[in-house]
Amino acid sequence: MEARIIDPPSLPASRCRALAPADLIAGKGHRDFRRSHGISDDLSNIVTDTAFPLEPTAAEAQAAIAEEFGFFGDWSERYQYLIDLGRKLPPFPEAAKTEEHRLHGCQSMVWILPSGSRERLDFAAVSDSAIVSGLIYLALRVYSGRSAEEILETQPDYIAGIGLARHLSPTRSNGLAALLGYIRETAQRAAG
Repeated sequence: MEARIIDPPSLPASRCRALAPADLIAGKGHRDFRRSHGISDDLSNIVTDTAFPLEPTAAEAQAAIAEEFGFFGDWSERYQYLIDLGRKLPPFPEAAKTEEHRLHGCQSMVWILPSGSRERLDFAAVSDSAIVSGLIYLALRVYSGRSAEEILETQPDYIAGIGLARHLSPTRSNGLAALLGYIRETAQRAAG
């Protein structure tokens, strides 16, 4: 497959990253994982491309996030960047926007769909809120496309690193905690 250029909005061209689309992991283990998490076989074929990971490791993703957010002088610019990142989320299948895939604990509507195995877990997610979509983008950038082991070993240090915790409302903080908790629980189940 041909490489695509992912250009994070509002950053210099030198910060662009090239990546090749990742294929979903197929086979018996993948099918068992989907069934154990209530994901029908029909939906598994819908999510066939993911933009994540952008960086080779979760630690490098967190460092890149901190560096990118460091370009901005105030939180109005950072919020705008967060909204711009949310617009870069890969398409989410309309058929998966069901109660079964809805993430509870968020004030906004958030749907999340895991796929993969312990060797590589991918997450597709979407929200009806622009800022929450940006929070989803950051979480997927750090955790999606990683092994269950790497997910479980990685604390979300980027949240404190960019000062995000101090600038989120309590409801958004709760929603972010629910998202990160879901990713972690999925990795724990995949790890066995």
